[in-house]
Amino acid sequence: MSFLARTVFQARPRFQPALRAYPRLNIVRGHGHCTVGIARKPTPILTAINRRYVTTEAGDDKSGHINAGKNEGIFFFYNVYPLKLNSSFLTFVLRNLDSQIPQLKRQFQKLNQNIQAADPKSITTRALPSSLPIQVEEVVPRYKEGGAFVKFSYDSQADVIEIERTLRKYLKENPIKPWFNPFSRVRTFLVRGRPWVEDLVRYPSTILKVEFIPSTPEGQAAELSQETLYSLFRRYGKLADIEPQPQGSKDLPKFALLKFMTVRHAIMAKNCMHGYRVSESEGGGALGTVLKLVYQQRIKAHWIKDWLFSHPRIVIPAVAALVATLTVAVFDPIRTFFIKAHVTRTFHINDNKVYKWLRSQLMRANDLLSFRHQKIDDPGLAAIWEDRKDAIEQIRAWLIETADTFIVIQGPRGSGKKELVLDQALKDRISTHNPPLVIDCKPMQEARGDSATIAAAANEVGYRPVFSWMNSISSLVDLAAQGTIGTKTGFSETLDTQLAKIWQNTATALKEIALDSRGKDDKDANLSDDEYLEAHPERRPVVVIDNFLHKSQESGVVYDKIAEWAAGLTTANIAHVIFLTNDVSFSKSLSKALPDRVFRQIQLGDCTPEVAKRFVIKHLDADVDDDPVPKGEAKPAPPSQTREDLSELDECIEVLGGRLTDLEFLARRIKTGETPKKAVREIISQSASEILKMYILDLSPSAHPWTPSQAWLLIKSLAASPSLRYNELLLSDILKSSPSGSSGDTILQSLEQAELITILSSPNGRPYAVRSGKPVYQAAFKRLVEDEVLRARLDLGILGELTKIETAAIDKCEQELKLLGGLPGQPSEIRPRVKSLLGKIWTSQEKVEGFERESAVLKKVLGREF
Repeated sequence: MSFLARTVFQARPRFQPALRAYPRLNIVRGHGHCTVGIARKPTPILTAINRRYVTTEAGDDKSGHINAGKNEGIFFFYNVYPLKLNSSFLTFVLRNLDSQIPQLKRQFQKLNQNIQAADPKSITTRALPSSLPIQVEEVVPRYKEGGAFVKFSYDSQADVIEIERTLRKYLKENPIKPWFNPFSRVRTFLVRGRPWVEDLVRYPSTILKVEFIPSTPEGQAAELSQETLYSLFRRYGKLADIEPQPQGSKDLPKFALLKFMTVRHAIMAKNCMHGYRVSESEGGGALGTVLKLVYQQRIKAHWIKDWLFSHPRIVIPAVAALVATLTVAVFDPIRTFFIKAHVTRTFHINDNKVYKWLRSQLMRANDLLSFRHQKIDDPGLAAIWEDRKDAIEQIRAWLIETADTFIVIQGPRGSGKKELVLDQALKDRISTHNPPLVIDCKPMQEARGDSATIAAAANEVGYRPVFSWMNSISSLVDLAAQGTIGTKTGFSETLDTQLAKIWQNTATALKEIALDSRGKDDKDANLSDDEYLEAHPERRPVVVIDNFLHKSQESGVVYDKIAEWAAGLTTANIAHVIFLTNDVSFSKSLSKALPDRVFRQIQLGDCTPEVAKRFVIKHLDADVDDDPVPKGEAKPAPPSQTREDLSELDECIEVLGGRLTDLEFLARRIKTGETPKKAVREIISQSASEILKMYILDLSPSAHPWTPSQAWLLIKSLAASPSLRYNELLLSDILKSSPSGSSGDTILQSLEQAELITILSSPNGRPYAVRSGKPVYQAAFKRLVEDEVLRARLDLGILGELTKIETAAIDKCEQELKLLGGLPGQPSEIRPRVKSLLGKIWTSQEKVEGFERESAVLKKVLGREF
């Protein structure tokens, strides 16, 4: 046995002997061996020979029981060991301390007396007063229950109940508080049953299961009442509840559950009452009933899940708050990092310094070996940029000013807005590793569904990780929770909220980028971040928002959120914001975000004929400049000097217009060997085919608000006149009547968004004229009108719709006349109304007859021509 257990019950010298002293004999039994040792000092003893020894935790001979004979009893002392000392490793150390570390005995003997007095080995010794007429025979420690059994013998004339009362009174008057539990004293009770000192892996609990066992095999156990159980067990501690076996239960043996207030009370009751025989007088039946006590662990299976599902009003909002907190704490820094990397192009290999140097050296070597000059990108654009030099310088000047407003570049599609800003105005910033953030609104606006819109917005700014698919799942969870608890939980987030999160993280990343170049040794290091950004507008990053208001008639949520976010960037001096838009009514949308600011605008139109001609010529001459010149030969003359057909350029450009995309297409066709006139004819034919396919023939009524007849009316009118009065068009019956119920303004705006027409507005924003969407469309409209079969077919459709309109007017007048004719007496007051209705019917009938005559002529054309 261990030294710690062997010396548990050494008597303290402060006790005075009652009879005479004998040399102390310690008999230690356990672990298959027996050790006999004589104490060095005489110990005061109460009886002739004091034999104190410790047995194993499993009882006598590991039988699991402690046998008490005649004139013998057992005390159970609690609070001798720490209750939580139930680790198998610690128990092994306590049991094998002698064999592992024999030197500890000498070290413990040298410890301070006060420390030894608080050690578990001396607690029980101190608990036994010298005047108690007992002799300790055996000790069984119970490490996992924090106590120990003490088997003792006493004189036959002594009363064991009186001995227990004396001992408990002594411990109450002289409390012993161990070091590991200074707030509770050592307690003891007389063991009334036959304790089961098992060493199984079972740990104490506040619940005791009391089984009622018959005292003999042929006997029958009595099921004790709650009153009987209370009287037997209340002395060991306060009971919280007594639960009898449920009615109808067929489990045997019969049992009851005792729920104590504390584990200490349950331990005392279990060790003192296990195996107790309840007599007939106590309610145990004729042959008596034996009590078997075991710890009953609390049933904890699925209790967390049950609690969570039973409290949805608390759990669901708490989970939502936890998810939001984790998102902000964990994912937001990661997303901000990726946005910064996207803006600064950290992970783009094309912007890597080493890669760019190697690429430039290889290209230079290739040019030297092939005797070529370095290629100049977009050679024809030099003429365009020279013509727009003032606009480029104006944008650069605005970017170094502190005015907190938007910069808006407006122009038709293909006018070179994006190239003007990125390739010219911001060229210096890109070369100094301060590239702008380009956000294209087109993918976001054309995305189908909230998840796709969120994913497109995140892709534009590098916002990742993004869980756009979780939005749909969260909506379903929120809907289910609303049906369960009656209110929304906040799991699902609207498109506005999701976009706001993306733009907020982007603003944080842009501010960090603007402050990255700030040093502690700067002369204005004492300024705050906002003051620093206001004082250094050149340090702010640039945000370019392309395709702003693209298809804005479908949904304006994306544009509203972008405008609000851009307003926050400019007013907080975080970044400069440049809008690129085709829509002339952009001020309506942007004024909602910045109502008290005047926007800085640049209007881009088509090139002048002179600039357009220079653009085409430079495109043609660029390839000759790049071609290698054989050694010893002269450089060939450029095409602008050798081709005689280039004299047609002036006439062709007048027809084609100054749209950059069309001019570049013309230059490419001329390079292939076509004459300018032939190239323009091909471009016009191709444009006419596109118009016919996009606006007239392959038209889905559900996808577009206009009808083929309405588009053909505009095409035919613009072919006759290059400019139409806007309000005069609204008076047309064809534009007034639409199957979709759209007004004339809506139809014209939709056709402008589709780039068939261009609506010109006055300075105060009032539309006043309608022109073709591109200069080349004017010639394409004439080409379409010249097709007799196409014109007859589409005019026949217009006449059919006009006939329907007049027929409906006639029906309406006839219904009113029928109503008026039913009035009694035919009052004279209705005669003017009847006359007016008859005049409308006559006018409409004349129109219908005229439409029918025109339709007959058109039908003959369709029957005659292919």
